[in-house]
Amino acid sequence: MEVGRRVKDTATNSLRLKRLGIDTQQEAVIYMRSDCHVCRAEGFAAMARVRVTAGDRSIIATLNRVKGDLLAEGEAGLSEAAWGRLDAQEGDMVAIGHPRPPDSLSLVRAKVYGSEFSDTGLEEVMQDIVAGRYSDVQVSAFVTACSSHGLKRREIVALTRAMVSVGDTLDWGTSPIVDKHCVGGLPGNRTTPIVVAIIAACGLTMPKTSSRAITSPAGTADTMETLAPVDLNIDAMRRVVEREGGCIVWGGAVSLSPADDILIRVERALDIDGEGQLVASVLSKKLSAGSTHLVLDIPVGPTAKVRSEKDAQSLSANLTAVASEIGLKSTVLQTDGRQPVGNGVGPALEALDVLSVLKGKPDAPQDLRARSVALAAALLELSGAVGSGMGFQRAEETLDSGVAWAKFQAICEAQGGMRTPPVSSQRRVIDADVSGEILGLDNRRLAMAAKLAGAPDAKAAGVQLHTRPGDQVEKGTPLFTLHAETPGELAYALDYIEHHPPIFDIGVPG
Repeated sequence: MEVGRRVKDTATNSLRLKRLGIDTQQEAVIYMRSDCHVCRAEGFAAMARVRVTAGDRSIIATLNRVKGDLLAEGEAGLSEAAWGRLDAQEGDMVAIGHPRPPDSLSLVRAKVYGSEFSDTGLEEVMQDIVAGRYSDVQVSAFVTACSSHGLKRREIVALTRAMVSVGDTLDWGTSPIVDKHCVGGLPGNRTTPIVVAIIAACGLTMPKTSSRAITSPAGTADTMETLAPVDLNIDAMRRVVEREGGCIVWGGAVSLSPADDILIRVERALDIDGEGQLVASVLSKKLSAGSTHLVLDIPVGPTAKVRSEKDAQSLSANLTAVASEIGLKSTVLQTDGRQPVGNGVGPALEALDVLSVLKGKPDAPQDLRARSVALAAALLELSGAVGSGMGFQRAEETLDSGVAWAKFQAICEAQGGMRTPPVSSQRRVIDADVSGEILGLDNRRLAMAAKLAGAPDAKAAGVQLHTRPGDQVEKGTPLFTLHAETPGELAYALDYIEHHPPIFDIGVPG
């Protein structure tokens, strides 16, 4: 045991740690008996914020009070997230006390009532969030305040810089370092693995850090995880990039933007993704990853995240202006967001689409291929690797020749070995209940069905499309197949489909 690790057993505010193995995602939680002497002495109520100290290490955790024999007298438990942050060991003595309330909470309250954040104020908020001084409820207040009242462009720039300042930053010692990002909201739009393979095969450097799903059935990291490990640390990520010229890893593992990881987790629970925070989230990660050139994909459609041309123009203006302010060269592609991309929605199903495009299979989804080529072409031209108007030909040749597929396999092997995507054990085909033309579909309800079936946590879960808007169908024609890993999740998704308006709009044109 390390010297100074333990607190004296006789201390009135000390308890001995017991490992309970409770998963609370990233939230630090401490468990104490309801009749615990520390609770009584300190006046701790359930859900109070407390400081937990072991030797010279301290964390802030949320208190859960328990009854029964889960904990013995004089014991306390920690969630796995808290256990890791404290670097605790079974039997360690910890001191429990009141934390100092974070001063920055007053700034969040002021934002709730319509005030603007100062640059230094946002730095203070991000520092406190990353330090664990905010509970999830308090982080939710920040997210909600920024979404409901919006952020001025000055605030977005300040938030972006503040999020970068509280994490690590990579310097690749070369230029250009290219990247792409889709703002999301379009099921199955899994272009990143294909674009990285094309770009790296063309000799450019593309260290791609990707998010897990926020409000969608799959993020790029979720999909890529079915094909190769994505939980690489910075050193491992650097080795992959130096060897292959590109990677696709989970941003949360490399800790380049720890503030963003916390905000995303709360945004996912709230199903909120405000424009200002979206811009700061995207650009802070790119700056932290050392990117110099960035292509942004904004799908626009009535049931996409960005629903109108007006909204797209506002987001595009904020993205490019803030990017320029922080030193990123960028361009925006506005794409069709009226329907999903590819045939699969959900991690494994989307991975299968990616593989079919890279392998050049005849039945590969052509919309996914076309989008990937267009994004890769834009990156090639933005970076100066090819002249204006030459990017499409170069990207298409790299894909058709099999060079991109070879590069993707090499990247997967460098990240820890290529995997075979899992297959669902539970399936149900959903048929058309009328004849006619498919006039459109609701992206949001389709995504919800995939999530209720278990995606993204259940990697094989999701939706496989069999038809598209514009197709003529007869009553009984298969529209899509629900995939799940358990009967309960399949039943849950089917119940949602049965009791909500149809996902597909089938009728007569006009």
